[in-house]
Amino acid sequence: MKDKQTERWSTYEPFFVELGDKKVADIIITNHARVRWTDRVESEKTGFSDIAEFLWQCLKEGRVVSYYRNEEDVYTIDDDLVFVAEFAVSEKEVDLLGNPLHKMIVVTFLGRMSETMELRDLKTYYSWLRHSRRMTLIKNNRKRR
Repeated sequence: MKDKQTERWSTYEPFFVELGDKKVADIIITNHARVRWTDRVESEKTGFSDIAEFLWQCLKEGRVVSYYRNEEDVYTIDDDLVFVAEFAVSEKEVDLLGNPLHKMIVVTFLGRMSETMELRDLKTYYSWLRHSRRMTLIKNNRKRR
C-alpha cells in the first residue's frame, strides 16, 4: 500500500517510513493476518487495503514500536495492539542514495493487550502455550493406547 498522491510532479522520490533500522516502503498483509484482524481486532473494516491504510497511518505517526528491544519481529501499536511482522528487501525500490528499502510482511495479529492479559508477557505466554499443547498431545497419546 503506497500513499495515493505525491506532492511534486516529475520527480522520483520513493516514500518510506523508518522503523528501527528498516526503511518500510510497502506493506503486505497475509491472509492469516487478515483473518486474525477480523477475529481479534475489528470486524467493520476488514479488507486488505483497510488494514494496510491503518498500519501506514500508524507508521507515519510513529505509533508502531518494537515489543522487545533486541528482537525485531513483534511490534505494538499504541502499546496495545500486538502484531508479528517480517521484513524483506524490496527488489524494485531504493532510496535516493541507493540504499535498499524494505517490505513489511504482516504475518499475524495477536490481539490487544487491554483485552488479552497474556499478551503482556509473550515469552511466558508462548511457553505456557507450548506446555499446554504438549500435555494435550500426551493425553491424546494415552487415550489411543
